[in-house]
Amino acid sequence: MSQRKAKELIRSWKDNVSFILVEPEEPGNIGSTARALKNMGFRRLELVSTGEFQSEKARSMACNAGDVLRKARIYPRLRDAFGEKSLVVGTTRRRGRRRGLIISLDEGVKKIKAAASQNRVGILFGRERNGLTNPEVEECGFLMTIPSDPSAPSLNLAQSVMLVAYELGRESYGTAFPPLVKKRQLDDLYKHIQTTLRLLEYAPRGSRNMEKKIMTNLKHLLGRSGLTEWELKMIYGICGQVEKRIGT
Repeated sequence: MSQRKAKELIRSWKDNVSFILVEPEEPGNIGSTARALKNMGFRRLELVSTGEFQSEKARSMACNAGDVLRKARIYPRLRDAFGEKSLVVGTTRRRGRRRGLIISLDEGVKKIKAAASQNRVGILFGRERNGLTNPEVEECGFLMTIPSDPSAPSLNLAQSVMLVAYELGRESYGTAFPPLVKKRQLDDLYKHIQTTLRLLEYAPRGSRNMEKKIMTNLKHLLGRSGLTEWELKMIYGICGQVEKRIGT
């Protein structure tokens, strides 16, 4: 493979990776994030529910990455940021059963790199003070955590972005994922599965907590690796056959 072709392949998968900051408060952190992304060869910065960030402080911290800062996409709600993305990955330092699957940074970047060869991927970074909420975590296929000293576990937002971007760009990993369906298609599938499970009375009648737990685990399971178009149709077909059998 020629050097030019290799550079084009790297550029193409990196352009499929978006770094999404959820409700960032500090313009300086946003500027520093833009700089970190450009340092590592990425350029897709997206912001959710942010205030004014094109400030002198942000531009100063962005340094030579002013173009990344200027081109940052702004969304009023997190769901709006999902767009054409097939895989959504969260970052966290907090653990717990409600947080779903949490894997190490090196494991996570392998999955992201493989998926990004043919699919758009969004990596979520939470608020400076308290990270991602549980409902936001539920939108993620999986979570990554960056190991740090227990006496000072919380990393600065821009530092977290830099570490993830560095690890992503450091090496080439594994076999590429096939094209995956978009997250909005998965969301529609989840609604259909929920309807089918209710018809089957899979969860005890009236037990909304159990139903929610089942759906959350299914979202983590299917969102972790994504689905191809064929797999999506297969699951719809299974649900359809179940509904037909029980006479709906």
